[in-house]
Amino acid sequence: MNPTARRNARHYALQAMYQWQVSGTPTEEIETQFIANQITKKIDLDYFKELLHAIPKQQVELDQYMKPFLKRPIQELDPVELAILRLAIYELASRLDIPYRVVLNEALELAKKFGSVEGYKFVNGVLDQVARKIRTVEIAADTKKR
Repeated sequence: MNPTARRNARHYALQAMYQWQVSGTPTEEIETQFIANQITKKIDLDYFKELLHAIPKQQVELDQYMKPFLKRPIQELDPVELAILRLAIYELASRLDIPYRVVLNEALELAKKFGSVEGYKFVNGVLDQVARKIRTVEIAADTKKR
């Protein structure tokens, strides 16, 4: 696993997820478009495809993880921040091979790059609480190490 290729996969998956959320275009079409026209950097293509197809299928479940920590309805969230949250929550819940600190860091980097000026603070606040719920054992072990 190449960390840069994985980071690039998240980068493009975020853009693809945004397109899916806003336009409702089927993920198969978005995948074809991205592979043909959008992707210009070295990428973990399998991971990009996993994120693009798994997140929409698990959207309801992923949204349930964050709902208790939101102060407004999901429909009112910035679509970029929503896509970042869904991507990171998917990784927290489904990709236990990725340390929670990596998931949070990658999400914050995406929020700083694509989100609103202060959006990364919102993303961090929600993900920190979701991580504590999903990765309880990992976080407790990490805390003991310090």
